[in-house]
Amino acid sequence: MEVIDTDIEDVKIIRPKVWSDSRGYFFESFRDSEFHEKVAKTDFVQDNESRSSRGVMRGLHFQRPPYAQAKLVRCVEGMVVDFAVDIRVGSPTYGRCVMAELSAENHLQFYVPRGFAHGFAVMSPTAVFQYKCDQYYHPEAEGGISLLAPPDGLVLPIDPVDAIMSDKDKMLPAFADFVSPFIYGK
Repeated sequence: MEVIDTDIEDVKIIRPKVWSDSRGYFFESFRDSEFHEKVAKTDFVQDNESRSSRGVMRGLHFQRPPYAQAKLVRCVEGMVVDFAVDIRVGSPTYGRCVMAELSAENHLQFYVPRGFAHGFAVMSPTAVFQYKCDQYYHPEAEGGISLLAPPDGLVLPIDPVDAIMSDKDKMLPAFADFVSPFIYGK
């Protein structure tokens, strides 16, 4: 696998080695030892999958400490624009965003460490999105930032007014009003 650095330290794009021929393709989507060596010493404990239609935007989500989650995400059907926002108070990149186009065709994966809010926008008729998480889901620790009022650096590929979003996501606080539970370096 090839690990691609982004503008924010520790947020990585992963390009697997894909073997293709007349039968189709094959690639190893995850190998623990190589991931630990090249990306992060993260032990994943839960896999999730969602299916969404064009125009859906999910996020920006995170779990508060002590249940913070790192995620390794990929799109196995269709195409999404995925985004991670640094919400670690004191970070030199606080409020900055990394975006990646993930699709069934490019097989890219996106590593989102703890201390980042995560979301995505569906750009294809449908998209199936998979998440590996290093912490179990804890509903009492849910947190988020509204995509209706994201940080200035996050240029959304879909106008939030036209997006299909959950009522819960619409009620999240604006980035300007958000108080982060994450401290850089901790």
